[in-house]
Amino acid sequence: MMKWGGLGLLLITVLCACGSKKDLKQKPLIAATESKVDSLTQVIKESAKSVRESTTTLLVSADTLPNFPSIPVIKELTPEEKLMEQRRAGVNKNTDWANAIHYDNRKPNYVIIHHTSQNSTAQTVRTFQLAHTKVSSHYVIGRDGQVIQMLNDYDRAWHAGKSKWGTITDMNSVSLGIELDNNGREPFPETQINSLLVLLDTLKSKYLIPQLNFIGHADIAPTRKDDPNVNFPWKILAEKGFGVWYNEDFLPEPPTAFNPTDALKIIGYDMSNPEAAIRAFKRKFIRTEVNGVLTARDRAVLYDLYRKYY
Repeated sequence: MMKWGGLGLLLITVLCACGSKKDLKQKPLIAATESKVDSLTQVIKESAKSVRESTTTLLVSADTLPNFPSIPVIKELTPEEKLMEQRRAGVNKNTDWANAIHYDNRKPNYVIIHHTSQNSTAQTVRTFQLAHTKVSSHYVIGRDGQVIQMLNDYDRAWHAGKSKWGTITDMNSVSLGIELDNNGREPFPETQINSLLVLLDTLKSKYLIPQLNFIGHADIAPTRKDDPNVNFPWKILAEKGFGVWYNEDFLPEPPTAFNPTDALKIIGYDMSNPEAAIRAFKRKFIRTEVNGVLTARDRAVLYDLYRKYY
């Protein structure tokens, strides 16, 4: 038993000795491997540093790149561009085209007179040139008589707004707009009226506009507008052939069957609001007690106009 015990002890000793020798052989190998890894890591770090130091950063503008996707910018069209776009839209691409030679532009058949309700001609001109105002007129006449044309007579200005005269509900399409520099309360200078008369004569002759078709903004929009104000000399215009006026020297009494509402409607007023129409009528022809009630004299004035012109 002692024999086998000694032999086992000897075997364990031999194995341990072998293991120790193996460890001693592996330690230099591991150390060498670790050294190589450290060296390689250092090489990589040095290489990266060298690349960073040798790299030049260039700032390149996006618009210099030929294939860079562009961002669409919405641009507001000018009035001229809008007209061109409308003309293009008026061509039906599903049809063949054969150009006719007989056509023309719209023909103005009314003149609408306004006051500006502003403080100067320059202010009004500027108003008609601002995009957000959405309003314009063909002519502006200053207090000093200066006449400024702002649109071609054949262009459709935005001066009438929501309005009606007779059966016409789009007055902008058939009329010329004339703005008189006036704050809405003051009289109209003689110099200004003289310039207006010259312009009206030119327009009437050029476009064969009927005498009855020279009217005011309040006539066509009685619920919204009061221009031109009560100081405007409609009588002077009528004497020159622009608009109508009654016989001040003799006013016959209307017949019993005379209907003022029907008469105002035949003249052209929108009677959906009778009081507003009567106010517009009185502002223009009576000029005092501007309200929605017709007196006996008011009825006589209305009847005289009706029988003379309509």
